[in-house]
Amino acid sequence: MGREIHARETRFGRYLEEFEVGDTYWHWPGKTITEADDHLFCMITMNHHPLHTDARYAERETQFGKNVVVGNLVYSLVLGMSVPDVSGKAIANLEIESLKHALPTFHGDTIYAKTTVLDVRASASKPDRGVVYVESFGWNQRDEIVCEFRRRVLVPRRP
Repeated sequence: MGREIHARETRFGRYLEEFEVGDTYWHWPGKTITEADDHLFCMITMNHHPLHTDARYAERETQFGKNVVVGNLVYSLVLGMSVPDVSGKAIANLEIESLKHALPTFHGDTIYAKTTVLDVRASASKPDRGVVYVESFGWNQRDEIVCEFRRRVLVPRRP
């Protein structure tokens, strides 16, 4: 049930009528996370935990033995990858729910993402818009799910 849509086949954003329950959008391209990406994100967001920024600390003091990419960067990448397919025409992101970081991500890992439409409903109060409910997954080059979340997006109806 539902269509599989690869990002290279789409344009930027969709109207409410273009979403169907069960559709799965395979976002493209993936993104390899570098040490510089992780450190910059940590500094911009004021997350100075040495697990993310101090290789010696991570090697000696953590179960991973190396730096772990800050989870919000991974989430932000998956969310960002979904924008052209899901929220490119959005009026607003209404809610993020059930964010789960399933496994750690490390410098040099490449993240890929897909999103499935769970529900589509027209607004009861404003006929020019509706809500799309989706679930997104991010995985690494080893096909391990590293991030998953659900969100509700307010999108316009076709003019």
